[in-house]
Amino acid sequence: MSLDEYEKKRDLAKSPEPAAKRGESGKVLRFVVQKHAASHLHFDFRLELDGVLKSWAIPKGPSLDPAVKRLAMMVEDHPYDYRTFEGTIPKGSYGAGEVIVWDEGTYHPPGAKESEESEKLLRAGLHKGDLKFELDGHKLKGEFALVKIRADQDNSWLLIKKKDQWASSDDLTLDNHSVLSAAVLGNPPSGKQVTSARAPKKLPATDAKALGQSASLPHDIKPMLASLIEEPFDDPNWIFEIKQDGYRAIAELQKGAVQLYSRNNNSFNRQFASVAHALASLPGDAVFDGELVALDEKGRSYFQLLQNHLRSGHGSICYFIFDLLYLNGKDLRVLPLTSRKELLRDLLPELPDIKFNDHILEYGKDFFDLAQKNNLEGIIAKRGDSTYQAGRRSKDWLKIKIRLQQEAIICGYTEPRGNRKLFGSLVLGAYEGKQLIHMGFSGGGFDERMLKEIHEKLQQLVQPDSPFTGMVKSDMGITWVRPELVCEVSFSEWTDERLMRQPIFLGLREDKEPETVVREIAPVDARDQETTQVAEVPPERKAKGGNAKDQEVIIGGHKIKLSNLDKVFWPEEGYTKGDVIDYYRSIAPVILPHLKDRPESLYRTPNGIIGKGFFQKEAGVLPPDWMATKEIYSDSLRKYIRYFICQDEATLVYLANLGCIEIDPWLSRLDHLENPDYFVIDLDPEDISFDRVVDAAQAVRKVLERAGATGYPKTSGASGMHIYVPLGAKYDYDLAGKFAKVVATLVHQEVPDVTSLVRDPRKRQQRVYLDFLQNRGGQTLAAPYSIRPRPGATVSTPLKWDEVKVGLDLRDFTIKTVPGRIERLGDLFEGALGPGIDLEECLEKLLST
Repeated sequence: MSLDEYEKKRDLAKSPEPAAKRGESGKVLRFVVQKHAASHLHFDFRLELDGVLKSWAIPKGPSLDPAVKRLAMMVEDHPYDYRTFEGTIPKGSYGAGEVIVWDEGTYHPPGAKESEESEKLLRAGLHKGDLKFELDGHKLKGEFALVKIRADQDNSWLLIKKKDQWASSDDLTLDNHSVLSAAVLGNPPSGKQVTSARAPKKLPATDAKALGQSASLPHDIKPMLASLIEEPFDDPNWIFEIKQDGYRAIAELQKGAVQLYSRNNNSFNRQFASVAHALASLPGDAVFDGELVALDEKGRSYFQLLQNHLRSGHGSICYFIFDLLYLNGKDLRVLPLTSRKELLRDLLPELPDIKFNDHILEYGKDFFDLAQKNNLEGIIAKRGDSTYQAGRRSKDWLKIKIRLQQEAIICGYTEPRGNRKLFGSLVLGAYEGKQLIHMGFSGGGFDERMLKEIHEKLQQLVQPDSPFTGMVKSDMGITWVRPELVCEVSFSEWTDERLMRQPIFLGLREDKEPETVVREIAPVDARDQETTQVAEVPPERKAKGGNAKDQEVIIGGHKIKLSNLDKVFWPEEGYTKGDVIDYYRSIAPVILPHLKDRPESLYRTPNGIIGKGFFQKEAGVLPPDWMATKEIYSDSLRKYIRYFICQDEATLVYLANLGCIEIDPWLSRLDHLENPDYFVIDLDPEDISFDRVVDAAQAVRKVLERAGATGYPKTSGASGMHIYVPLGAKYDYDLAGKFAKVVATLVHQEVPDVTSLVRDPRKRQQRVYLDFLQNRGGQTLAAPYSIRPRPGATVSTPLKWDEVKVGLDLRDFTIKTVPGRIERLGDLFEGALGPGIDLEECLEKLLST
């Protein structure tokens, strides 16, 4: 990286940022941390080295806690003079937003303070990807390290605090004050120009004609609620908003104090301290209505992300405000909605933790289609002239859902089956009037931690009798509990019996009282009807034929008929074909990059794992017109084979509905079929402990490190492991196979007592076969995250290398545990699709050692 890139990205005639000039090294090296309210609030961490500032963007900011590792993305070098820059980068410019100097000071490598020696050590650490240093700043002190996450990527690092006298669990990142000036992010000092941060907009004047009724600030407001309808509509008298997927929250601002609370008046101030802190920067008295959400990298809100944030602190939190109820002595609830929203838009500043929830006029159908394409939860329709009816569910506000979700009361739980621990499924209910009615069972969506947490809560609520008004049909024993816990579930549709089909647990809802939970089944259009919470299931949403085992779903605009969902595929565990489909739908975003553009070989087991399975390569005339296929000539069969190509979630679900438990893609893609994206070492044990497979895997890692290559391990999901080494499609199968053989041979030399290069199983008893022959055109392996038709419903699961150790148990990675693991760790196999190694260079390194 160089200052050329810094200059290329900026128009320095328009931006107040410093010119692209190097500085002269002094007796000490300087560091600076700037807090930057750009499109996303983040911290810029900069270290002086060789006359420039080596720079990293840290989304969550530095931490003093040694147990916390913060992601740091390396960016372009910045000029030395940037260390004192504070100000506002104008709109339309790169990095537009406010900047303050959050911390600054000197730094040096541990034990080496002299400049010349320091820079030498720091250069070496930077080049190695393991940069250690001590900071002496106003806020940050003590030893830290910047460690590159992967050798094949230059920009992904971790900032880690070392254990020393300065280590602390205190969170300093909420501090918005500059250490150089009086600037406060969002509230600049008077008289400042270049160094001032932008102030919030002033509250509009309280003109009695423009605003509502004079009143004191209202407290403990119950929010206005929306009624559910089935279909979007166009209407010039209505506005349409994105339906955010989080916690509804009222915010009261009075004399600088903030009260942020839920529908049931529980305080959110502690859980969402950053939002409360941002609200406190607004002048005047006001009451807002909005939604607290956690956002993904594309700015979409998901309830599960919010739950993960509350448990781990991870995720980007934002308060989307969609209504203004009170302002500076005026109650605005009697004003039309459009007037309230105009005032709100003018009021809110551009803050990273607070956003105006925008809207469009009239065109609800197009807006719904756009929301559907972006996989949002749904949209909200609001009558433009509607007043705010606190505590009421009104037909002036309507919600149209894309993702079917439902609040539910936990009324009991069933006994666990197979490898499942603590409980099997939750028994769910909701109110119809004063009666508590049954809505279904939810056994999916739990990880080990959540199972334990919910089980502990339920033990305090156990009671002898059912809380339901009517009988609950179940072939499993049920432990009843007091109906006090509320959760959120997603599901595929309502059945004729008015039960949720395949509800998936998303998280607990501590913001809801059980008495407020009702079953929501939408009429087609509620604009001209009395509000209803329960109605008949529209015919187009019913399962065809009314069979609870069959249903029809629409994914990506494609209609797919799913059949025999209740057929048991794993008799011991009780997992069904429906569970297979649910699993693949839940992990579609991470498995699809490893399937896309690759010919697929399907292993179909339509009668479950105890039935006879078969491989299917030829798609024939089976696929529907919308599914991608590709004819490829087979030299061995001397004919063209029409292969399945899995490009999207709809295809993935279609294949799973064929009884395809396991998906085996090629190592290469359509645009370079002769050049694989990686080579694979397949560790196949023969009558030997899996701990010896671990030994072999670590030996593979050792050889690859000698070669300067990175390997990505995953469980096979059966009895062994696969280690992928990225090639970036730069070499053909022949060359890839030859290098794989070299690696396997060197591994065998490392651990000859436990490994074998002999293919015949009879001649490699009690050995781990180092199979390098998988690296041939048309050869397939179970995809990362593919289920295997084995007891326990095990999954071929990517691993971190520090997990590859004695005691690793393949049975821990199943269709029930892997989705939660993906939520925590993301796609550990993403790097296998990276730019790839230089085979020639790697071979030279191996020959020289």
